[in-house]
Amino acid sequence: MGFTAIWITPVTEQLPQDTADGTGFHGYWQQDIYSLNSNYGTAQDLKNLATALHDRGMYLMVDVVANHMGYAGPGTSVNYSVFNPFNKEEYFHPYCPITNYNNQTNVEDCWLGDNIVSLADLNTARSDVQSIWYSWVKSLVSNYSIDGLRIDTVKHVQKDFWPGYNAAAGVYCMGEVFDGDPAYTCPYQNYLDGVLNYPTYYQILAAFQSTSGSISALFNMINDVKADCKDSTLLGTFVENHDNPRFANYTSDYSLAKNAIAFVILSDGIPIIYAGQEQHYSGGNDPANREATWLSGYNTSAELYQFIASANAIRAHAISKDSGYLTYKNWPTYQDSSTIAMRKGSDGSHLITVLSNLGSSGRSYTLSLGGTGYSPGEQLTELLSCTPVTVDSSGNVPVPMASGLPRVLYPTSLLEGSELCQTKDEVI
Repeated sequence: MGFTAIWITPVTEQLPQDTADGTGFHGYWQQDIYSLNSNYGTAQDLKNLATALHDRGMYLMVDVVANHMGYAGPGTSVNYSVFNPFNKEEYFHPYCPITNYNNQTNVEDCWLGDNIVSLADLNTARSDVQSIWYSWVKSLVSNYSIDGLRIDTVKHVQKDFWPGYNAAAGVYCMGEVFDGDPAYTCPYQNYLDGVLNYPTYYQILAAFQSTSGSISALFNMINDVKADCKDSTLLGTFVENHDNPRFANYTSDYSLAKNAIAFVILSDGIPIIYAGQEQHYSGGNDPANREATWLSGYNTSAELYQFIASANAIRAHAISKDSGYLTYKNWPTYQDSSTIAMRKGSDGSHLITVLSNLGSSGRSYTLSLGGTGYSPGEQLTELLSCTPVTVDSSGNVPVPMASGLPRVLYPTSLLEGSELCQTKDEVI
């Protein structure tokens, strides 16, 4: 599909699955940070994975957890000796369940989990806990040639823990701050390189999960995130992950799914596609949203697989033609009740992405789109349908809309040398 990195689940040894609730295959219930989860393979297997990716010019991102350890049982009766190296109660906050997410002290010092699997909350304000974690993450990255980290449950740890952790890792660190308010989420980028873009996630979902979605809320959130976050181009952009219901759980409409995916890949940030999204998996809340990828037979002919590959190829070509593409901050230029248009890239080599929430039964029409930055008479190509488009004398672009599908406009002159919308001469 054209991706340049993979993100895998935490690799540390966790509590045995058969002692928990039967869903402990995900890796977030660690017990021994110095051992690898044998269900995933050996240390050499992990090194081989990194090598295989690097040989292909790809990167390896590994998920890590610094907030807690996992225990099969209630928080009131934890046997701390099962943890390595945090094998004493003194390393942890006293047990209390999180009861008020509006109280940051409660969020940071109390425990996640339940009485089946409690997540013992480490006291990361302790210097010895910090020293262990900083040394550990440095070794993990070095030993396995890891290129980036996704960090779980970041908002449950005090902010001043994270700069030292990020520095010790020495690679790009993207934190999970599970909150849709940019005023809450964005400040964490002052402590870590990036965060998952949950504020925009909720608005992508609101815009495209139905034909009555709110385009204006998405339009406004793009600008809010740019204003509130230190650098919106370093955020992780997504519409599916292992903690939230699949997009197809809300709607089975393929056109709506394509618009959501096009936003993820062609707007700001690091695009993230969750395994199985390319197969239009429809699982609900976890663990239902954690379907095995092999259940699809790895179908490379699937409609969304092909669409994602096309969108990635467009993004890769735009990057190759424009050194400023990645750092240019996505600019929403147009909205109506069912449509949003966005510009990304330097003058003259920029993409215009037009998204619709009319769905697969949407009517065919021509959208006269102004404010694109293209010149009258300029020849463009709509890259998803390979339709030629000419900018009119007023500078407006006649965008051919149909079946609620996304459209991506690009100067035809910049397609030379690419495989985008190129026809090959047949030899007879």
